[in-house]
Amino acid sequence: MIQVAVFGYGTVGSGVVEVIDRNNSIVSDNSGDKVNVKYILDLRDFPGDPNESKIVHDVDVILNDDEVSIICETMGGVGAAYKFTKAALEKGKSVCSSNKELVAKHGAELIQVAKAHGCAYLFEASVGGGIPVLRTITTALTAERITRIAGILNGTTNFILTKMEQDGADFADTLKIAQDLGYAEKDPTADIEGHDTARKISILSDIMSGHFIDSDAVQTEGITKITSSDITLAAKAGYSIKLLGLASRYEDDSVSTMVAPFLVAKSHPIAGVNDVFNAVFVTGNMLGETMYYGKGAGKLATASAVVADVIDAARKGSSCMYKGWDETLAPAASLADAEYRFFVRCASDDADAVKALFAGVQESVTEGSETGFITSKMTQSGFDASAAKAAAMILGSVRVYE
Repeated sequence: MIQVAVFGYGTVGSGVVEVIDRNNSIVSDNSGDKVNVKYILDLRDFPGDPNESKIVHDVDVILNDDEVSIICETMGGVGAAYKFTKAALEKGKSVCSSNKELVAKHGAELIQVAKAHGCAYLFEASVGGGIPVLRTITTALTAERITRIAGILNGTTNFILTKMEQDGADFADTLKIAQDLGYAEKDPTADIEGHDTARKISILSDIMSGHFIDSDAVQTEGITKITSSDITLAAKAGYSIKLLGLASRYEDDSVSTMVAPFLVAKSHPIAGVNDVFNAVFVTGNMLGETMYYGKGAGKLATASAVVADVIDAARKGSSCMYKGWDETLAPAASLADAEYRFFVRCASDDADAVKALFAGVQESVTEGSETGFITSKMTQSGFDASAAKAAAMILGSVRVYE
């Protein structure tokens, strides 16, 4: 029998137990032996819960039980989760995690600890929830040199932007709706300011480059400055606005990473990814662009990805390890030299003066008293220099995804 322990009995942890229980015959058949949740670690008691008898408060009970071979870490954070994960790996117990913050900060180290002790550290659920993008990159795409990864990696912000576009609502009202529906936390900062997406794109960049990209160093812009006017003018020009995580790898192996709102042409598949769904585009030098779409969050979607890692760990042990990365920093490409087209919004009365600062305006639309236009392709530094000359007249600007 394969004995499993779950660290944290919150939304995802309880989902892991539910997936193992409800799909036990499938999970066990694919694992090669009966899978059983023996312990659940949590600070709280759960009187009346069907799994009340499995609750323990002392991690050493699990760490010192030789029968437990696999841990599902769904605690979140980098304090106790890091300490307990490392201790479990050092005991030779494989760990399957949904903890993006921990993987982003300590993934390289924990992968090496797992290798040294003949077990596995797996974290499919840390990036795309139920979307199997990490496993795909490290198995099906291993013949490729991955040159770009881009996508919608946060369901909360995608729901807000979708709602703003479909209902013409403003940001504050739509955020309140997301909170009422349980899509946004009481403190939504990590989502709306882009920090959650930054952690996910840094993990994807780590795997793409083989080196460490600090999530705190990812250029990160959230969606709090996006207005209903931006959305309306963009839609009139044939675009949607999406918060994207974007990582590019260049010929010299330097890497650029960014999280920011982008205009996406409605003809592009990513523009049709709405509500809480996520999508990841991976570009290889031979295959070209491939797309992975699905639920990026949610109790059972995320738990399903954790349990898929449990099955891999049970079947293959340390041989199922995702492609790792070392702890050396990836060489950073200059974002100032990156080229984009830019969407600029201004008062219609100022439009001619603002346009004159940007050579080769390509598209222009007007709605009410405001005008939006798209520039020709230019460097970030070039745009910043031109925009600075019209700072008092520019009401907003967003890059165009291409």
